[in-house]
Amino acid sequence: MASTSQSKRAIGYARVSTDQQADHGVSLEAQTDKLRAMATVQGADLADVIVDAGVSAKSLKRPGIQQLLAQVDAGAVDVVIVAKLDRLTRSVRDLADLLDQFERKGVALVSVSESLDTGTAAGRLVLNIMASVSQWEREAIGERTREALRHKKANGKRVGTIPYGYALGSDGSELIPHEPERRVLARINELSVSGLSLREIAAQLTTEGVRTRAGGKWHFTSVGRLLRSRRQADVSASEAA
Repeated sequence: MASTSQSKRAIGYARVSTDQQADHGVSLEAQTDKLRAMATVQGADLADVIVDAGVSAKSLKRPGIQQLLAQVDAGAVDVVIVAKLDRLTRSVRDLADLLDQFERKGVALVSVSESLDTGTAAGRLVLNIMASVSQWEREAIGERTREALRHKKANGKRVGTIPYGYALGSDGSELIPHEPERRVLARINELSVSGLSLREIAAQLTTEGVRTRAGGKWHFTSVGRLLRSRRQADVSASEAA
């Protein structure tokens, strides 16, 4: 290990891609609670919990991951703890790169949900097997999804996500206005025009009891996407005119 002291130095890492995940047990608060509990089990001092909010695990080019790796390279950590492996990465290749960097610095990776500890040879073996199976599952799901979309398209059904502010008509293909969501869009635009930041708009919507389509709290990234979509639609409409 990188530390010569008796107590191991641990850093937790938490990630959430969207505010919708708060309802599935992977909110930042839920992850942090698990990290603190595991640090106690490991007999380690949890020096910090690094967070990547509103980003996916498709790439390691995340601010939090880069901060974590900097501390690993500096020899400032003995154990990296995550609530679940997919919070860290969904790529077998990226996982292998991370494990290689951790191993060079004598750093163990501990995953709470999978009960894995790469401080042992058995833990490293199981982790690599699980990561390979997970990637295979994702690729198989992707193949089935693409095939289902091709089938729907061939039968004249709509494919792709339904834009916020619309709902799918009874024919399964036509989009019709969804008035409650349109009122939310108007409120977001109103708050933006008044000068509020994305974070302030998200906080205001939460204060007003406005929920996302999935029933969760608003996140600044979701607000930003809707505002960008609205501006793009306005630009397209002006060009068409």
